[in-house]
Amino acid sequence: MLPRHRIRVAVIGLPMVIGLVACGTSTTVDVSLREFSIAPSVASVPAGTVTFEVTNDGPNDVHEFVVVRTDLAPDALPTDADGAVLEDGEGMEVIDEIEDLAVGASETLALTLEAGSYVLICNIVEVEEGETEAHYALGMRSAFTVGN
Repeated sequence: MLPRHRIRVAVIGLPMVIGLVACGTSTTVDVSLREFSIAPSVASVPAGTVTFEVTNDGPNDVHEFVVVRTDLAPDALPTDADGAVLEDGEGMEVIDEIEDLAVGASETLALTLEAGSYVLICNIVEVEEGETEAHYALGMRSAFTVGN
């Protein structure tokens, strides 16, 4: 026979397990940021909690990771004259982001995502020696789908 406190823990823990199952799915997506691409480990996940494990694999630039809900194509987001995505642009909603992720650094972003179409982007614009480098315009974008 189990000691009393173990039985109590098992009985108390049971509703929590049932609650977790009832809340929906939880999916982890590894994401590699590098010059100049965003590479999620999968392109589609079920609706629910999505945990993005984001790593800046460099080799040189700071990057950011922005989750945008939109029906627009990944290369058709509205941009300004420098090539940065207008994050309050028509037809899109920024869900959340990780800003200024240094080369070699990793960060986690957990979101509850509804079914729909998303685009993952880096929206950093660098201006050095008269040259403008818009990471989104250089290809740091990826389609991402959340299903039912």
